[in-house]
Amino acid sequence: MSSQISRATIVFSCLGHLYIHLCTAFFFVIVLSLESVWQRPYHELIELWTLGSLMVGVVALPAGMLGDKLGASRMMVVYFLGMGGCAVAAGFTDSPDALMWCLAGLGAFAAIYHPVGIPWLVRNAGTRRGKVLGFNGIFGSLGTALAGVVAGSLIDLSSWRAAFIVPGVLCVLTGIVLLGFLLSGRISDSTVVRRDETHVSRSDMWRVFGILITTMFLLALVYQSIQTSLPKLIELRHGGLAGDGVFGIGLLVAGVYTAAAFMQVVGGHLADRYPLKPVYIGALLIQVPTLWLAASLGGLPLLVVATIMVMAGVGALPAENMLLARYTPESRHGLVFGIKFVLSFGAAPLAVQLVAIITGRTGDFYWVYVLLTGFAFIAVCVALMLPRARGMPAPQTAGAD
Repeated sequence: MSSQISRATIVFSCLGHLYIHLCTAFFFVIVLSLESVWQRPYHELIELWTLGSLMVGVVALPAGMLGDKLGASRMMVVYFLGMGGCAVAAGFTDSPDALMWCLAGLGAFAAIYHPVGIPWLVRNAGTRRGKVLGFNGIFGSLGTALAGVVAGSLIDLSSWRAAFIVPGVLCVLTGIVLLGFLLSGRISDSTVVRRDETHVSRSDMWRVFGILITTMFLLALVYQSIQTSLPKLIELRHGGLAGDGVFGIGLLVAGVYTAAAFMQVVGGHLADRYPLKPVYIGALLIQVPTLWLAASLGGLPLLVVATIMVMAGVGALPAENMLLARYTPESRHGLVFGIKFVLSFGAAPLAVQLVAIITGRTGDFYWVYVLLTGFAFIAVCVALMLPRARGMPAPQTAGAD
């Protein structure tokens, strides 16, 4: 029975990871349709996601605390039903203000997944923790990749409303199925896996935590800014590669994130085999020249460079998670990873504002990517201060973003 519970938990956690990244990225393609439907400029419409993206970060810590108190399975039911319901409601809105509040609700429920769903998965992963987390990470990246295809195809086949409603209905249905599993006893919160701790000095712990707080925030700001701006950047500079419809743009964005999806497994493999510091710094370093080139390139060269820079950002995550796990006590992992997700998603509203303000004033994305280049360079400089490895085996925690 326990193995069945474990498999069911893995399935629902992976679906949850796919849904959150799909539902927090599809608006960046939907907004391209709303420009003509509502006759509003891009920089005004993209700001409607600011409150929602803020909620994804702000609610993460209390959501994790509620998961500890009420049980992860129950909170995951709330996650599926709440996020899906808000997406459906967004599809029925008729004004920017109403859409903003629906997106805010979507963001609040979306905040549940990472601090609840990832630990829930870890507790049920048994001895395959690294492999399972790497597999789960692929689902998250595929969610981002599918956001463009799903939204673009639904807009071309029906309307921007369908791009909200169809994914929302699927999310709600998944929540109903999970509730059935929970009520029938086929899902449980009781499975706990013991893991060994690696002792590190308090000075190293605080040093690494301070460094990673900085690099995690900068890496998240770069990633969220790319996710926010890439559909519009490709629309402006695709050079005929996307055709005439929104679907073509979504397909190109999906290609970038699909290629990057599997890099998390590669990053986890490298982090298992080699010292974490050079693996982490190497991934950050790749982003510096690629972001600089993306500022001015177009057509196929832009797609190639965009794919490499997104792959580098995703590839850094396993080493980052393993550094966090290595240098913090197990009893504080929930708190530490909660802080990580607050930083990661808290960077999203800043990214939206950064893109909106710069493009509103300049009408182009050149200075957006020049600024991101600077952020990536600062992250590399800070990461160089990480302590050298002392021959400790890396714990198998790679893959969760």
